Amino acid sequence: MKVCSIGLRGMEGYRVQVEVKELPGMPSVVIVGLPDTSVKEAKERVIAALHAFGCDIMNQKLVIHLSPPERKKQSPTFDLAMAIGILQVKGKLEQPIPSHIAFLGSLSLDGTIQPVDGMLPAILAAKKLGFQQVYVPYDPTFPFQYLQHIDCVFVQTLDQVVQCLQGQQVLFSMNHLLSAVDPPQKTHRDFEHIIGHEDAKYALEVAAAGEHNVLMIGPPGCGKSLLAETFPTILPRLSHEAQLEVLSLYQLAGETKKDSSPPFRHPHHSASSVALIGGGTQPKPGEVSLAHRGVLFLDEMAEFTKKTLDMLRQPLETCNVTISRVSSTVTYPAHFILIGAMNPCPCGYFGSKKRYCICSPKQIHAYRQRISGPIYDRIDILLSLQAVDLTQKHQQLERSETIRRRVEAARFKQYERYGEEITNGRVPIGVLLAKSPLTKRQQQLLQHWAATNDWSNRVQTKIIRLARTIADLAEAEDITDEALWKAMAFRRIKEGRQERNMGC
Repeated sequence: MKVCSIGLRGMEGYRVQVEVKELPGMPSVVIVGLPDTSVKEAKERVIAALHAFGCDIMNQKLVIHLSPPERKKQSPTFDLAMAIGILQVKGKLEQPIPSHIAFLGSLSLDGTIQPVDGMLPAILAAKKLGFQQVYVPYDPTFPFQYLQHIDCVFVQTLDQVVQCLQGQQVLFSMNHLLSAVDPPQKTHRDFEHIIGHEDAKYALEVAAAGEHNVLMIGPPGCGKSLLAETFPTILPRLSHEAQLEVLSLYQLAGETKKDSSPPFRHPHHSASSVALIGGGTQPKPGEVSLAHRGVLFLDEMAEFTKKTLDMLRQPLETCNVTISRVSSTVTYPAHFILIGAMNPCPCGYFGSKKRYCICSPKQIHAYRQRISGPIYDRIDILLSLQAVDLTQKHQQLERSETIRRRVEAARFKQYERYGEEITNGRVPIGVLLAKSPLTKRQQQLLQHWAATNDWSNRVQTKIIRLARTIADLAEAEDITDEALWKAMAFRRIKEGRQERNMGC
């Protein structure tokens, strides 16, 4: 007998055919097909669940083959498919199982079906693989409103699965569960609560509109963390597809996400490279993947080890991360906006107007060199912040909702220009220049400033991307001279010659 299930290799799903055959010989149950420990232990779980159902298999020899045999099976999600195959072999289930039905779920000893990590990406993979129906355990954390295009049958026990296959009414149907909606997003952060920092707010608006990376440099208490934590409030809401991707990654990592807002990850600077990038014996997503479609905030960025920061090169460039281990090689998406914050020197007060810096030039240089040149090249906007004088009058403060509307309008212009949901910060440079070419005068201006400031080709590309986003926010059809000037200003820290000599 053959029953289908879904295996996962990272986010990629593949069809697993569970074959069950009864053979003469000593009573036993043997599982083959490169099972790991969790799959080998399924034998005892399935035997106990079938005994609770009223099917005793202790006096026969059964061989269970998980095909394809060359891929290592690493999840207890095949329990339900094994039990259904055995029930067919024993004649307890006479109805044929169509090949377009998949079974997912782990069995407890009393026959209850339980969800496991990675259930949501397995369901999405089943749809891509052509399955028309999927039997899965009920999980209240599922985003039911996003699964309307997938025919899911939610079951709680092995007995319910048999009843459904025999044509009886489904206990949980998708229509019954569509009343579930996302809880309203609650946040106490808003840009209208941040006094001053008008230039920084505009820079973050540009970053949100074009998905550009930002590094903020300033003394302690000047507002770097506050700006970064408020930044997600101006990001557009996630689409259904993006929300399913994010929830799938959180499930694979064994974490939960309660709302549909873009993720915001804030790892401590003592985090290891495995925690940041992902890994383990069975590779799981790291912080860069959990920040997918959202923000990765690295506070005290210079305190991260240089080796850990350099591991960000691949995800920042390709928007994914590949993890290779002896057992397997997996690739996880890592499409995020990087927001970094750091002090200008070890004591934190270099360039401050109110506090005296006690660091030597050598100490400051060594502190800045903790962030390598390639990482600086991959950052679009460099911001120099100072403490705000609260006694002075400030401009009328805008709400995050108002800024988000402008960001959404700029994003929509980019989607229309490129014919897909891709932003200026991620679109291939050839496509960007074909759609928005620079004038000859603008090219000469950029080359002049690149030679003056020793900007690499990557930095010049970043400036063009920034200029295009600034023009989109200004509702300009082409890249204007003003947009190009503003983009170049975002790459120059306003702290004097000494700052530039230190690699910034």
